[in-house]
Amino acid sequence: MRIAIIEDELLAVNYLKDLLDKQSIVPVTETVILRSKTQAIDFFLSQSADLIFMDIHLGDGMSLEIFEQVELFTPVIFITAFDEYALRVFRHFTIDYLLKPFEEEELHQALQKFISIRSNFDPEPVLKTMSTLRQADDAEKMKRFMVREGNKLKSVDENEAAYFFASGKYLFLTTNDNQTYIYDDTIKDIIHKLNPELFFRINRKFIIHKNAIVEIIKHSSQKIELKLSPAPEVNADVFISKMQITEFLSWLNS
Repeated sequence: MRIAIIEDELLAVNYLKDLLDKQSIVPVTETVILRSKTQAIDFFLSQSADLIFMDIHLGDGMSLEIFEQVELFTPVIFITAFDEYALRVFRHFTIDYLLKPFEEEELHQALQKFISIRSNFDPEPVLKTMSTLRQADDAEKMKRFMVREGNKLKSVDENEAAYFFASGKYLFLTTNDNQTYIYDDTIKDIIHKLNPELFFRINRKFIIHKNAIVEIIKHSSQKIELKLSPAPEVNADVFISKMQITEFLSWLNS
């Protein structure tokens, strides 16, 4: 089986390829690495793959634009940190998506799902809906968050939120005025509901608002620390996941 990985971040490429090489769920005879939208278009104009792993945001544009240049009849497993796209793609592709940073078990589950549906995979709905998936749907995004303050409920505007952070079994919301509330959700689910222009999931513990960043400290090419305002009461040292660095910098500059 030939697998294509469309991903611009070398660390993420190596991580995924290593997991694919170790697994025994699907036989991999060849892994094709495509580091940009342009490389992917050139490749698929003349060649094909049995399964594609595709990051949605690439250095030279969105990978969804590949579908405007070539007809792909191959099942796709998307890899992304911006999973407002992932959810919508997931609904139409009925394959799966991996939300960065993902674990080996999540990859195995996606491969198992691929095996279960590949014989009945229908690309037609995919081709019809790809263009609409690129259109932002702000109406689906949460603008306000309801929290409990004593025996009262309080509504927090998205621009009053500094960050969400997970600790133990709970998710917390910290506001710009340094108030912290328990928020009834999970970090994995809340990211689906947030405006991707404002919020970014930097690691397994934190989703931050762009305006909460006061300083970026680069310890090395693979270790970046963020200073947030207000400063977190727990997990005081906030680092960006290695697999998120390239995507984070792209988001910050957008």
